[in-house]
Amino acid sequence: MSSEEPLQSTPSEENPEKKLSKKELAKLERQRKRQEAAAAASAAAGVSAVTLEAEDPLAANYGEIPLNDLQSKEISGKKWTEVKDLTNELKDQVVLIRGRAQAIRAVGKKMAFLVVRERGFTVQCVLTVAQDVVSPQMVKFATSLSRESIVDIEGVISVPTQPITGASQQVEIQVRKLYCVNKAIPALPINIEDAARSELEIEKALQAGEQLVRVNQDTRLNFRVLDMRTPANQAIFRIQCQVENIFRQFLLSEGFVGIHTPKLIAGSSEGGSAVFRFDYKGTPACLAQSPQLHKQMSICGDFGRVFEVGPVFRAEDSFTHRHLCEFTGLDVEMEIKEHYSEVMDIVDRLFVTMFDSLNEKCSKELEAINRQYPFEKLKYLRKTLRLTFEEGVQMLKEAGVEIDPLGDLNTESERKLGQLVLEKYGTEFYILHRYPLAVRPFYTMPCHDNPKYSNSFDVFIRGEEIISGAQRVHVPEFLTERAQSLGIDVKTISTYIDSFRYGAPPHGGFGVGLERVVMLFCALNNIRKTSLFPRDPQRITP
Repeated sequence: MSSEEPLQSTPSEENPEKKLSKKELAKLERQRKRQEAAAAASAAAGVSAVTLEAEDPLAANYGEIPLNDLQSKEISGKKWTEVKDLTNELKDQVVLIRGRAQAIRAVGKKMAFLVVRERGFTVQCVLTVAQDVVSPQMVKFATSLSRESIVDIEGVISVPTQPITGASQQVEIQVRKLYCVNKAIPALPINIEDAARSELEIEKALQAGEQLVRVNQDTRLNFRVLDMRTPANQAIFRIQCQVENIFRQFLLSEGFVGIHTPKLIAGSSEGGSAVFRFDYKGTPACLAQSPQLHKQMSICGDFGRVFEVGPVFRAEDSFTHRHLCEFTGLDVEMEIKEHYSEVMDIVDRLFVTMFDSLNEKCSKELEAINRQYPFEKLKYLRKTLRLTFEEGVQMLKEAGVEIDPLGDLNTESERKLGQLVLEKYGTEFYILHRYPLAVRPFYTMPCHDNPKYSNSFDVFIRGEEIISGAQRVHVPEFLTERAQSLGIDVKTISTYIDSFRYGAPPHGGFGVGLERVVMLFCALNNIRKTSLFPRDPQRITP
């Protein structure tokens, strides 16, 4: 009932001498409250429903969609078109889209432009006052929308004669209907336009005497939901999805079986102190540093070849650009017939296939990343280069970098070796194998010709390590000896060691961090850019 409608006449008004019952009085009181509530709602909206209808006969073509209509009320059968599919072929057709109001610009009282974004793609929508289509009130409603609000738009596709610079799609929508599905708050903590800006753009503006907003890493991560709406972030996580998908599909085609191993375990899976410990119903336990023990046990269970995609936990206090306390591991384990090079063969074919596929199928995503974070395409060979650790040490030595031949490479020496390999062999992706045994986990098989070295390998992209792999020790007595020598309580991994007592084939495998692969393939400078909600020593929210 409208606030402008008069109260219905009551029995007392018709007959002043008639007294009302308590039931009738209560009914009148409820009626009065409903009318007051309706009046208040109309006042808050600035105009009553009756007045709005009277002033604007096109009021049904725009406005906020009531919550009741958004509660899965009905299936209308409407056909929706995605913004990315809006092309010249749809000229003169009526389309219905849903997206975010990215930019709103009024041109007087009779015209407005609205850029709508859906998953990284944008389209320009035009509202022009026209009889029986768009009213001045509709234009005013459009310009009152807050940025990032969700809107539904119905209109006709047109093709401008001039290129559209403010949107990805080179068509316009001549708006007929506009509804707000959900309002964003007027003052957002991050402006998406600022978050999408490249460092190069900011530097050019500074040189021209203009200061643009720079959104720092912590602010981005504090408001990650907004930050991930930028075109670059949309692209990064779509590429990440493809990396995982290619990993699965390639290994399935090679006869591997996908498995899922426990993340709550009784003892350390890697050795060392970088482990999250907790009480498990009165028993000491920890979060798995890798699926290492259980994927090996799966080989002992006759699966032959297995892989897993799952979370990995490291409690190390690393504040570097490439370390996280939780990341997504891509793990592989397989029987080997004669030599651990069989595992490296899988690495070679898997990653060449992956790089080829990303370059071919993700060109738009790579372009979006490149606009904000410019980078050169990864250089790699059709047959992946393999160097021994000793050969790598010799290359560094010849370049004036002294390395302990039985020690590990630090970050700087890895980068230097990456530069040397690129200069000499023309690749940024290579395998370094036969690492010193002292720097590898307890389950790593020593070399047959020199027990100071091991049948292990690391893989590098752009001078940074992405993979550790090796042949594993499958003899239980030797495995026990190796664990004890590194200070591991064998009681906590007794079921793991026992699994080799029942007959175990020679086997090997590797593990790679999903986030690190994407970071280095796209030459990004921080792994937090490729982790959807990063967990590091200082961050456990959002």
